[in-house]
Amino acid sequence: MSHLKLFAATLKWHGIKFLEKQDIARRVFLHGQRYVSSGTSEPFLSGSNSNYVEEMYYAWLENPGSVHKSWDLFFRNANAGQAYDPHLPDQLERKASFLQSHGLAQTPGKAEKLVEDHLAVQSLIRAYQIRGHHVAQLDPLGILDADLDSFVPSDLITTIDKLGFYGLHESDLDKVFQLPTTTFIGGNENSLSLREIIRRLENTYCQHIGLEFMFINDVEQCQWIRQKFETPGVMKFTNEEKRTLLARLVRSMRFEDFLARKWSSEKRFGLEGCEVMIPALKTIIDKSSEMGIEYVIMGMPHRGRLNVLANVIRKELEQIFCQFDPKLEAADEGSGDVKYHLGMYHERINRATDKKITLSLMANPSHLEAVDPVVQGKTKAEQFYRGDTAGKKVMSILLHGDAAFAGQGVVYETFHLSDLPSYTTNGTIHVVVNNQIGFTTDPRMARSSPYPTDVARVVNAPIFHVNADDPEAVMYVCSVAAEWRNTFNKDVVVDLVCYRRRGHNEMDEPMFTQPLMYKQIHKQVPVLKKYADKLIADGTVTLQEFEEEIAKYDRICEEAYTRSKDNKILHIKHWLDSPWPGFFNVDGEPKSMSCPPTGISEDLLTHIGNVASSVPVKDFKIHAGQLYSLFLLVAGFLAQILYFCCWLFLTDKLLSTTICSHRHHVLHDQEVDKRTCVPMNHLWEQQAPYTVCNSSLSEYGVLGFELGFAMASPNALVCWEAQFGDFHNTAQCIIDQFISSGQAKWVRHNGIVLLLPHGMEGMGPEHSSARPERFLQMSNDDSDAYPEFSEQFEVSQLYECNWIVVNCSTPANYFHVLRRQILLPFRKPLIILTPKSLLRHPEAKSSFDEMVSGTTFQRVIPENGLATHAPHDVKRVIFCTGKVYYDLVKERKNQDLEKQVAITRLEQISPFPFDLLKEELEKYPSADLVWCQEEHKNSGYYDYVKPRFRTIVNHTRPIWYVGREPAAAAATGNKNMHLVSLRRFLDTAFNLEAFEGKTF
Repeated sequence: MSHLKLFAATLKWHGIKFLEKQDIARRVFLHGQRYVSSGTSEPFLSGSNSNYVEEMYYAWLENPGSVHKSWDLFFRNANAGQAYDPHLPDQLERKASFLQSHGLAQTPGKAEKLVEDHLAVQSLIRAYQIRGHHVAQLDPLGILDADLDSFVPSDLITTIDKLGFYGLHESDLDKVFQLPTTTFIGGNENSLSLREIIRRLENTYCQHIGLEFMFINDVEQCQWIRQKFETPGVMKFTNEEKRTLLARLVRSMRFEDFLARKWSSEKRFGLEGCEVMIPALKTIIDKSSEMGIEYVIMGMPHRGRLNVLANVIRKELEQIFCQFDPKLEAADEGSGDVKYHLGMYHERINRATDKKITLSLMANPSHLEAVDPVVQGKTKAEQFYRGDTAGKKVMSILLHGDAAFAGQGVVYETFHLSDLPSYTTNGTIHVVVNNQIGFTTDPRMARSSPYPTDVARVVNAPIFHVNADDPEAVMYVCSVAAEWRNTFNKDVVVDLVCYRRRGHNEMDEPMFTQPLMYKQIHKQVPVLKKYADKLIADGTVTLQEFEEEIAKYDRICEEAYTRSKDNKILHIKHWLDSPWPGFFNVDGEPKSMSCPPTGISEDLLTHIGNVASSVPVKDFKIHAGQLYSLFLLVAGFLAQILYFCCWLFLTDKLLSTTICSHRHHVLHDQEVDKRTCVPMNHLWEQQAPYTVCNSSLSEYGVLGFELGFAMASPNALVCWEAQFGDFHNTAQCIIDQFISSGQAKWVRHNGIVLLLPHGMEGMGPEHSSARPERFLQMSNDDSDAYPEFSEQFEVSQLYECNWIVVNCSTPANYFHVLRRQILLPFRKPLIILTPKSLLRHPEAKSSFDEMVSGTTFQRVIPENGLATHAPHDVKRVIFCTGKVYYDLVKERKNQDLEKQVAITRLEQISPFPFDLLKEELEKYPSADLVWCQEEHKNSGYYDYVKPRFRTIVNHTRPIWYVGREPAAAAATGNKNMHLVSLRRFLDTAFNLEAFEGKTF
């Protein structure tokens, strides 16, 4: 308390000097007015009155709002040197009398102690606001501390002796203290006894709700939370609300019981132990609907998913139950997914508000938290299409497990998107199902932070911990969370501290690893029974009504189970989480199997070029070297997409600072900070918008976000560009689990474009290869199956594949492949191994003739030089892709082998262009067949193309390899070694005797 005493002593000296001056001024003023007091003749500022005024002055200095407005006016006037108010003496005398009647106006020492005590009480209140959650009763089992620490903060009054920390004593408990403005525990009262202050703080901060919010650096937001939780009697529910809560708990628990009875040996990842999550989600949705939300997009792990589908999204129960039938046949193409990974989209009327609400639960893999950025991207897109810039119509809810929330880095990446201009969704409500265990790992071994939710503190998101066995506390917290999100457009976390009644799955025996915890769990009374007993005891419901509610839902489940037996075929499309109305026909198939030509008129190309190479904003000063760096040809495909009202979004990890020339799509005024211009948004009056985004330094989170954005509509081209192609490997989970296999698992089309700079240019192992072999290995076309050719073969092949992999060697083909991406009657992910040095290569150019109307993307660019004049005399045909083509052409010319060696480029590697390559192989019947690549043999394309070439020739001709030797690293970091290896494989490529006498 020494710091308080020093503070009070300082105030005392300055206060007395100040008040002495005011007393002298008063006497002069009174003498001039010949004023005679009707009371005592003692000077106003002597004796007990001076102590009282001094006390008020201390309080006023600390907080002007803590004293009566008359005192505030007096001290303000005195400080400002204004004229003395003749009415003030009477007011001050009355205050002095009040002080005396309460025995407070005594010696200066008493006044100093009073100030110290008030300061101590303020410190005590603040201690509970900051650290009360550490002693809150959050664990339903009563065996663990939610913050993993049994230590009780010394500044919380858990025992009477701790009053000494504040210089207070037990005798002070019944003293009345004025409350500061930073608390609402008084309600309509401005002062309370110390005993009552502590009691109310305990009730607010140390019961079944633990609040973490005092780290937020916004006073208004902190005050808002204090008012929501501290105000006496604020957490009250009507009988109707209690009955609704009970009914929702019945549905949540009886659903799990029904599954357990019918399929006791099946994995379902039930919600037992946290059944309150269902009414919690419904409360969030109800409150959000009440405040204007029309669309809620949700992401969650597998635990409790079936229950959410049934009781929140309202998926037909028979559709869920039939998923347990092992004889159910799949009607849709693709592999499908397990039932607890599936998503759902549903429009319905919210019963609580009688408003229309759309709910979408995103399908996701077992990779926990991977769906988080995908949900955020889809939410952002839906907000964009509705013009919902403030997030008042569309919102997201993310559910998490405690171990994953603390352990998965993508959670942090997703949080860091929450306030970025191009990525904010104006607040997400996070609900953590805190089982206090991760698979078989004790939380004390699973995280270093006190709580699993501490990651949320980095974005100033308030965290509301709540005991999941107190349903009313949970409902109130969820209602406040929804209000917070609507009021401040910021993230908020609800931590449902619960338990997992069974093991990791229903087949697991948790007693092997958590014997003490599960002994307690086996004794634990289910939350439904606890709450029902409470409501029956207080007369809110009767036992008969409760039993009827249970019987009613059991009957619903039984009837649905009977109907489920009639389902013999599984339609995965019935579980689609992101439908595109009108894009496909009623059966979900493309409306055609053709793609129009991707060329455009020369007049349009000229117009686009003129706009793209100009600055359409007045008085805008650009960098001298920027204008001519704009890519006219890339602008061509962009402009045409915008012309046909298809939205276009380009995201680059470091767009404005990298070597990527897409940074020139946004012009920066060289003299005005933050003033920018996007010429591509000035092409036509009715064009669609073109959005160019800088992102955080993230691949996993941002790529997931862009994938979700592309999921919302087929009428948008969403491109994500890596700084270098190999950086995609930190987003491998999104690529493997969503992009590559999303359609096969969930019948979900997606047209996202990955722009991956690729090329072996001596820049080292991390800035060279986009690892095309990984994408090709995951391509689903069969290397041994010789296809049947038809007029629609190209489009049909694209429709059958899981994604498209290209490496364009000309600007025109880059133009066409992106135009084709948006003109196809379906959507597939497109992987483009984009050029690096080719951006400045003098031979990598295209004329308008290659892009005008009637032209299309060339999957294969055949030899068109001297070798085509006498194809039977050609000794070798070199097949290649990408930048190495220009090295080969230069070397062929140097060696004067243009008649003997033909060079053919594969622009589309997957799906493999069997038809066009068959023509090329038949054209040169006597030639050696060589695949040349600049990548190492164990990477690149060779392992993909070799068996497919062999299939075309029916294994009658070898396809020789020319390129770098196998290596563990993608490329060398030594420039000389790079050049030596390049020289070596170029020599081999044009050594026409290199393969003589060798067997394949």
